[in-house]
Amino acid sequence: MGQRAPFAAGTAERMAELMKQVSAKAPYQRVQCVWLATQGQTADQIAQALGWHPNSVRRVQRRFGVEGEAALLGGPAGGRRHQYLPEAAEARLLEPFLGPAERGGVLVATAVKAAYEQAVGRRVPKSTVYRLLARHGWRKVTPRPRHPKQAPAVQEAFKGGSPPRSPPRSRRRPSRAAGSG
Repeated sequence: MGQRAPFAAGTAERMAELMKQVSAKAPYQRVQCVWLATQGQTADQIAQALGWHPNSVRRVQRRFGVEGEAALLGGPAGGRRHQYLPEAAEARLLEPFLGPAERGGVLVATAVKAAYEQAVGRRVPKSTVYRLLARHGWRKVTPRPRHPKQAPAVQEAFKGGSPPRSPPRSRRRPSRAAGSG
């Protein structure tokens, strides 16, 4: 393995100051990673102290050497790295479809998909269009399963509220021969 380049003069003091200022755990550990290196600890020792893998220690120190303090204090990566269009362009693309839909019309996803594919210049799956619509606050509207004013207690009372049926009469006539004598 190669030797790590030494840090600039005053790095240890600056890292000690930053550790007092940073309140979140992840940036604090990144600052601590560099500070421990300025104290002469190896990547393996720092990794054990922080509960990291030695390669993660080397990666943080390498980024600090290239980017400076911004590499330590920056937030998580996150974001939309694999996008066909920026969000503003997506909003402009959806405008002709959303106007009629807001007035009670139907938003047809296949029409949005065709316009999106033309704007992007390639075919995209349907899921891309549905995620696009969700990103801009639209959802598939389906009929509700029951009426909002439905009262289950009233329905049950109605079901059991009919008077009981009287038993059916016998249609047989009593025989006179059996009773007379």
